[in-house]
Amino acid sequence: MYRNHYNGTLRKADVGTKVTLVGWVAQRRNLGSLLFLDLRDTTGIVQCVSANPDDLPDVRNEYVVQVEGAVQAKDVPNPNLPTGEVEVNIEKLTVINKAQTTPFIIADKTDALEETRLQYRYLDLRRPILQRNLRIRNKICHAAREYFEENNFLEVETPMLNLSSPEGAKEYLVPSRLHHGSFYALPQSPQVWKQMLMIAGVDRYYQIARCFRDEDLRADRQPEFTQIDLETSFLSQDEILTIMEGFLKKAFKEAADVDIQTPLRRIPYWTAMDTYGSDKPDTRFGLELHDVSVILKKGTFEGFGEKDYVKGIVVPGVAATTSRKNLDELNLEARKFSLKGVIALKYLNGALEGSFTKFLNEDILKELVAELGLKEGDLFLFASSASRRQIDNGLGALRTLYARKLGLIKPGTYDLLWVVDFPMFTPVEGEEGKYVAEHHPFTRPRDEDLDKLDTKPEDVLAYAYDIVINGYEAGGGTLRIYDHDTQWKIFKLLGLSDEDVSNKFGWFINAFNYGAPPHGGIAFGLDRLTMIMAGTENIRDVIAFPKNLQAVDPTSKAPREVSPDQLEILGLDLKEE
Repeated sequence: MYRNHYNGTLRKADVGTKVTLVGWVAQRRNLGSLLFLDLRDTTGIVQCVSANPDDLPDVRNEYVVQVEGAVQAKDVPNPNLPTGEVEVNIEKLTVINKAQTTPFIIADKTDALEETRLQYRYLDLRRPILQRNLRIRNKICHAAREYFEENNFLEVETPMLNLSSPEGAKEYLVPSRLHHGSFYALPQSPQVWKQMLMIAGVDRYYQIARCFRDEDLRADRQPEFTQIDLETSFLSQDEILTIMEGFLKKAFKEAADVDIQTPLRRIPYWTAMDTYGSDKPDTRFGLELHDVSVILKKGTFEGFGEKDYVKGIVVPGVAATTSRKNLDELNLEARKFSLKGVIALKYLNGALEGSFTKFLNEDILKELVAELGLKEGDLFLFASSASRRQIDNGLGALRTLYARKLGLIKPGTYDLLWVVDFPMFTPVEGEEGKYVAEHHPFTRPRDEDLDKLDTKPEDVLAYAYDIVINGYEAGGGTLRIYDHDTQWKIFKLLGLSDEDVSNKFGWFINAFNYGAPPHGGIAFGLDRLTMIMAGTENIRDVIAFPKNLQAVDPTSKAPREVSPDQLEILGLDLKEE
């Protein structure tokens, strides 16, 4: 028997118990007359001590060892360690396996570069904080399976090798050995398959599904990711959201020991954009957007177009400390978010200051102060654009930038809400009459907006909803189109030809001719849920073996070239650049 106890489970109640432990030597301290070993396993660390170090085999950090001895109370407890009140008196120490010196220290706090940690991910994962993250992820999965089973959902696996279809992101293609020149596509989501399951009468489906998108990467995105994927029949949007709130309540309690109050707030898309400058707003702080178009266009400034939106944010208490250099840096940031620049007005000594005040008379200035509710020391930053989305997105990004800079976000808090009533389409900038789907082409338009599909598609709202947590989109879903004619019309509005529709989706929408029920669903991003509950902003911290920002696995070095023989079998010829 290797062990009879796990290291991190030992407590004061175990004093006097004979234990056999195994694990990795996290730290070794030889004081001559005393030897201390911190022994780590998946549950945590416990201190082991020997008064006869010369009688024990030599060990180093990360050696795999077995310790036999009795649990005893510590003379000086360590309050920072769950096992800090006890230690194990080493009666026997056995070296199971030796270890070379590791390329970085295996501890929660490390100065190792992320690329090095990812290259030796199997060592990085020994760090207690990453073990904790994996346990949080596991608890979310357990909560999902338990909750949805209790609510009559059936777990069904869907295919990984699919037909290529346009769903917004680039796909990963898999060449067929048996059909040269033909390709499968890895799923961006199980979207069409879960809708087929509803047509098949499954009624309520769930799956913890692997998905793939060949996108540019960032801190909260990976090329392969995991969804808690769901679909239901014969439920309204309100009923679906209520069921999903029950899952979130259970998951947060079990995985993060946080009590979520339900029902959650629901904010319409355009309200979120106009107020917070984002369709995934973080409402743990203020700095809301203010539309001052009417007020500022009364002035003499000729740079505002007739259809321009003029909006801004009030940043409290920073006017006196905001220099010209600060504003220049802010303008550089604004341009990153597609704004031409921002204009600053300072409210100091009971009056607005700034070069722009020359375009505003005393009445306009008073009206602006009253509208914004300005207080001494406030800074008002504003910009203009003919694009409503552009100015909202740009100011929303600056809003978040200032919130972080000023420490307005309280750590350890959770802000959950639904964003609903999304636009059905996003117009393609610079291409009149062209649209892309805001969510995906299977989203159902609101009944009251169906007549606008033929006249003003850009005004059509959808039965669509995103769950937003702390400014992250943690999941999204829609009610689905369930009749053949409407689905065909949406494909045509998105610019797909009859041939495209037939080739890519004909098999799918043909199923609508055989009695499709009203249905809808959602997919939660398991990686993002875990990232939020674990309190990290890097999604790679909650995935066992992630890719880096170049979509490379630093451990295995995938992707790599393959042999000419493999290419020949697949009927592929590489083109030299």
